[in-house]
Amino acid sequence: MGEPNYITPVGLERLTREIDWLQKAERPRIVREVTFAASLGDRSENAEYIYGKRRLREIDSRLRFLIGRLDNIVVIDPGAGKGPAVRFGATVVLADEQGDQRTWRIYGEDEVNLERGVLSCRSPIARALMGKTAGHDVKFEAPGGKREVELIEVRWEAQEPLPVDLFKLP
Repeated sequence: MGEPNYITPVGLERLTREIDWLQKAERPRIVREVTFAASLGDRSENAEYIYGKRRLREIDSRLRFLIGRLDNIVVIDPGAGKGPAVRFGATVVLADEQGDQRTWRIYGEDEVNLERGVLSCRSPIARALMGKTAGHDVKFEAPGGKREVELIEVRWEAQEPLPVDLFKLP
């Protein structure tokens, strides 16, 4: 039994949708393309066949990875969080050394999206924030060296649902 894989309900839905899409839509489509390309004859110089076989290996690899991520999964709803201390699912407002503020949500490794303000709960900054409350100065080791931020606010927010067309099945 390995380390828990913490994830939000929306993150779990995204993983399961991708698995379903790969298994029920993408892989069968590529299999049809490879079968057609193979029927054309000489496979050694058939780019569609070679590419299709490579794509099938990529899909199978991705499926193994995603299914493996479901092992030891622990689903935590950020909207159900309570309390002043930072834990998985918290939304935090941080101020850097220059006083610039940034809002981050602390979710699972499979949900990281820096552009949308989502950090991994295993990132250096998130690990340093765990258990802290508003008003704390938090030091952590970043890729660029030691950093310090001030924890301005901790709150608990419900997640937005995934777009309907994300990994849409035919």
